[in-house]
Amino acid sequence: MDEIPLFPLGRALFPDGVLHLRIFEIRYLDMIRRCIAEGSEFGVVGLLEGREVRSPQGVETLASAGTMARIDAWHAPMPTLLHVRCVGTAPFELLSSRQEKYGLWVGRTALLAADAPATLPAALQPSADALGRLIANMQKEEIPAAAMPLAPPFRLDECGWVADRWAELLPLTALQRQNLLKMRDPAQRLERVQDYIRLHGLLGPQDS
Repeated sequence: MDEIPLFPLGRALFPDGVLHLRIFEIRYLDMIRRCIAEGSEFGVVGLLEGREVRSPQGVETLASAGTMARIDAWHAPMPTLLHVRCVGTAPFELLSSRQEKYGLWVGRTALLAADAPATLPAALQPSADALGRLIANMQKEEIPAAAMPLAPPFRLDECGWVADRWAELLPLTALQRQNLLKMRDPAQRLERVQDYIRLHGLLGPQDS
């Protein structure tokens, strides 16, 4: 597969997820403008080490799995600033990566298998119930749909969708998110995520 541009982040993006980016570094301004012009996607990968904003002393270590991102909306309040809304498409394994002259990461990737349909077993229903309550609270607070950290349709009956939304919302490490992305069994992934949810005390008393 040809090399694709990469965007290393401390945040997470999983398939069908939403990511809001504020772009101001030259390496990413050029990359995002090119993606907009060509209608192409870029890869979002986690940072195992390093910072999102480039520094002379910084060393960036990329996760070995990520998600392709499609630019869904954008606007430029000034020539050196872009606000971008992205949607996650396909998960991938990062086979190799390198930095170009001005610091942009590019890499060779292999797409991972899409989730097979997997309905929620009763033992994992608490994860969906807790996510449903979180969505309801956001709607009650009248958060605009475009600003929400997750987008409809809310597929609360699908293991993969529920697992991925929690993987984006929970304060997990880049390594934990990398491992979740590589787990291609949706029920197994949600089982792992439900352990994280319980650990962070986000299951309701009726679900614990």
